Order: sequence, then structure tokens, then C-alpha cells
Amino acid sequence: QVQLVESGGGLVQAGGSLRLACAASGRPFSSYAMAWFRQAPGNERNFVAAITSSGTVTGYADSVKGRFTISRDNAKNTVYLQMNSLKPEDTFVYYCAARYSGSRYYSRREDDYAYWGQGTQVTVSS
Repeated sequence: QVQLVESGGGLVQAGGSLRLACAASGRPFSSYAMAWFRQAPGNERNFVAAITSSGTVTGYADSVKGRFTISRDNAKNTVYLQMNSLKPEDTFVYYCAARYSGSRYYSRREDDYAYWGQGTQVTVSS
């Protein structure tokens, strides 16, 4: 099992940047594939980005491709989401998620992830 805590959210102007971090507690998470999802109140949770346990393969939603970058530092038990060129439509609560997997492929499926953080709010003003 792994416990996840997101940080780095806040208010930013359109065109600005934020870096979210998701820290795992208890033990290293080098065996876990990681992902970021986002959700607005009353709406479904949507895939944003994913990274395999080794960090060698990444994937992105079309809406963020070219603007967001997911990365991980297994020595620090942390996954990051670098968000550049932010738009008002990027305003959501962002969640990190983990799944135990040694696969070389990432997953976009919410149901594949067993562990979730509490979320961090990102608000982009126009």
C-alpha cells in the first residue's frame, strides 16, 4: 500500500505555470505506476497524464499534450506534473493516483488505480 499527498496547487494567471507534486509516505514507490487525473465539482474524473513505474513511458490527454509534463523521482518517492501555458479551462481539482504494476505501458483507466491522494485545487484566471 501507499499513501499519496498532493501539493503545489493555487491561483495563477492564464499563460502561467505551476508544478504539482505528489509525495508517497511509508516506503519507496518504484514498483508503482503513477497518474494524474482532474475533476470539477459534480463532474467525472478525467485522465491527465501517466507514467510507468520505471519512468520510461509517459502518456497524456490530448487537451494537455505539449503543455504538461509528468515525471518521477523514485529516490524521493515523488511524482510531478509540470503545467505550462495554463488556460482557464485547466481549472480543476487535480488528483494523483497509484497502481502496483511493472508493465512497460501506462494506463488511462481510472479503475486501474487503487490508491488516490486528497487532491489539490488549481485555478487559472483570465
